[in-house]
Amino acid sequence: MHIFGFMIKQKDQILLHGVPVFTKIELETPVNEDLALPSDACYLHINEGDGHEMAKVPKVVALKGTTILSTCGITVGYMISENLRGAVDTTIVHFNIDVLKECFEGERPKLWEELNSPINEYVVQSATNYLIDAYFTGLEHLFSNKQAVSNSLLMLKLKEIIHLLLQSENPEPVKNIIKSLFSEKTFSFKEVVDAHLYKPISIENLSRLTGDSLSTFKRKFKEIYHVSPGQYILQKRLDKVAELLRISDDPVSQIGYDLGFESPEHLSRVFKKQFGITPSSYRAKQTV
Repeated sequence: MHIFGFMIKQKDQILLHGVPVFTKIELETPVNEDLALPSDACYLHINEGDGHEMAKVPKVVALKGTTILSTCGITVGYMISENLRGAVDTTIVHFNIDVLKECFEGERPKLWEELNSPINEYVVQSATNYLIDAYFTGLEHLFSNKQAVSNSLLMLKLKEIIHLLLQSENPEPVKNIIKSLFSEKTFSFKEVVDAHLYKPISIENLSRLTGDSLSTFKRKFKEIYHVSPGQYILQKRLDKVAELLRISDDPVSQIGYDLGFESPEHLSRVFKKQFGITPSSYRAKQTV
């Protein structure tokens, strides 16, 4: 894919069998250049970043000392191209499925467990720890000594980060994305949709998770649910908002963002259209 609107100050890649496995990028707005990212799942370490927003839903920022794990490099590319304003220096690990199979010789990692349900978070941002920081510091040395880097060493580094991300102290959504890379279990169309009903995900990204084109996804959806994806998901999320307004003390704005509404105003507008009352008024009535 192509990302526009950035001056690429530095871009370097390390390849294995012609496939990018590590990428180092330093860029800043606003000069137009192209930046190609593989579509594979990827793991970004923010080496330098000033906290500028990369995505509202889910909330992702270019903040030093954090990592971003995504099921799709294209998704990360859109985040950068559409929202980021400022500068960022990042090192990226790409999880190409064929390369991973070779690394693990057709076996699964020792800490791997099969998924019980579809993953329902496709982008996860979290703080780094000592081991993760040390890992990416090691990658810096690989970039500085590429002539001495062997294929065996690259495969060992890929196996290392997989094991680090499967460790128990990592958030469950992080482990689930890594588990999905080695899973042969298939989930039905309905299982995937139902797993994401209350997650902040666009219909376009949901269609990618089912493995369908957007047009095919919409057709299948209507055959199963007898209504368009937009109508069904909106109704389910509004019902969930109403439930949370009744049982929780969370701010209305936070409830809205968590369920994928782009702003409090957007939530208020569609909620009032459905229930004839604003979210705040609805909550107030429950306490009377």
